[in-house]
Amino acid sequence: MGNKKILIADDDEGIVDAITMILEVMGYDVEFTYDGGAVIEAAKNRPDLIMLDIWMSGYDGRDICKQLKNSPQFKDIPILMISASRDIRQSALDAGANDFMEKPFEMDSLLNRVEFLLN
Repeated sequence: MGNKKILIADDDEGIVDAITMILEVMGYDVEFTYDGGAVIEAAKNRPDLIMLDIWMSGYDGRDICKQLKNSPQFKDIPILMISASRDIRQSALDAGANDFMEKPFEMDSLLNRVEFLLN
């Protein structure tokens, strides 16, 4: 697996802490931001995967996803969108997300998706 870098962007500190702990135990390097406005800047560190919440205090993750996917610099980075909102899987995928998970999710399911997207 190596030390793949994962960027988590979510304004829920509890979720960020839980996901960070699990991913670090699995050997991933994790960076995170609670601020939707900082995602593009954080992506400049070239993560191997971005986990992006759809609703982040004043920011719509789908707009951030579109910006990333429309940029030659970032378009190849897989994006896993996550949200507690139901029925928005399609709009997340339409925004360019590679995959979508609904909160709450099982950590095993999350790890399987992360592994799949990184390979």
